[in-house]
Amino acid sequence: MAELNWARNVTYRAKTIHRPTEVGHLQELVARTPRIRALGTRHAFNKIADTTEDLVSVAGLPQVMEIENGRVRVTAGLKYADINPHLERYALPNLASLPHISVAGACATATHGSGTGSLSTAVSGLEIVTADGELRTIERGDPDFDGAVVNLGALGIVTAVTLDLVPYFEIRQYVYEGLSLTEDLLAILHSAYSVSFFTDWSSDRITQVWVKERTTDPHVDIPATPADGPRHPVAGMPAENCTQQMGVPGPWYARLPHFRPEFTPSAGDELQAEFMVAKENAVDALHAINEIRDQIHPVLHISEVRTIKADALWLSPFYHRDTVSIHFTLHSDADRVLPVIELIERRLRPFDPKPHWAKLFTRTCDYERGADFKALAARWDPEGKFGNEFTKQFIAVGN
Repeated sequence: MAELNWARNVTYRAKTIHRPTEVGHLQELVARTPRIRALGTRHAFNKIADTTEDLVSVAGLPQVMEIENGRVRVTAGLKYADINPHLERYALPNLASLPHISVAGACATATHGSGTGSLSTAVSGLEIVTADGELRTIERGDPDFDGAVVNLGALGIVTAVTLDLVPYFEIRQYVYEGLSLTEDLLAILHSAYSVSFFTDWSSDRITQVWVKERTTDPHVDIPATPADGPRHPVAGMPAENCTQQMGVPGPWYARLPHFRPEFTPSAGDELQAEFMVAKENAVDALHAINEIRDQIHPVLHISEVRTIKADALWLSPFYHRDTVSIHFTLHSDADRVLPVIELIERRLRPFDPKPHWAKLFTRTCDYERGADFKALAARWDPEGKFGNEFTKQFIAVGN
């Protein structure tokens, strides 16, 4: 039976998918295998994990979650939904819109939420099986650390991740409707702990504004109409799939994601693309997208706009620039969707857009530290064992 990704738009071509149950077995496997890639929760919409050689899943490794000195060490295959409720008096500073994704895969691709840094910025340590089968530990402060966190699977197979924690906090979530593109969008996006705009680009208005406030922060006023009940970002989808709204306080992990772990996230049957632009270019970029909304709307479920703080991770789309992301949840029809993605890329080109590494895009971008990452990969993996067609095309890593 063919192995597919979550969106069912990628069929994995690997000869074998290995599922080791011990780290030692994984080390032996990696040492003897000429070409191998890690396979996570399959939530990537492109071929970042695809290979014609071997794939390996770490989901079967012994599950570990150890909290010590304000940090948590977790097995790479664990999902955020697996660990979030068990962090006791601690919290993670941010979460993605869905908690269904693995910790290692999310961090390796700079996946993000809104308001703070990407999920990768919480990483303080990685344990990686390298090309010779060695289990290597790298920590924040090591010379290679900033290059190794957002690694696209090109440095080895991550077995465990250590994340920085913050004190436990609670969030209240509100939804508003009908925001004009003429409003001070950047001020609104920065008005609370986490803010998301949603629009279907059927008009020049933001359909919904999702505001997530820490309960210790003052309530903010949004120049839009408060929703009179729970909402789902995608029209026609059940609001019960989403985290609780209407200002009801709750734990950070039950409010920061948009979707509950026990339900299918987002539209379900979909493709996704996402592009990041510098904060100072965001309003102009949104107006550029608005000019082509007639081409986007027919293939779109919903579009989301969020903010992400700058970081120092070499292949991060947020490297040294505060960023606004423009996300597109699209119909599951690649023949219709891919030309629209190419059109979006052309319209955003003046703003130096960086794509989300795990979503659909066509252009190769320049990364300020791209050459440094290529040199890092050559040192860690001189034979290109962990490379594939994707890494060769987009970061010139692999054989």
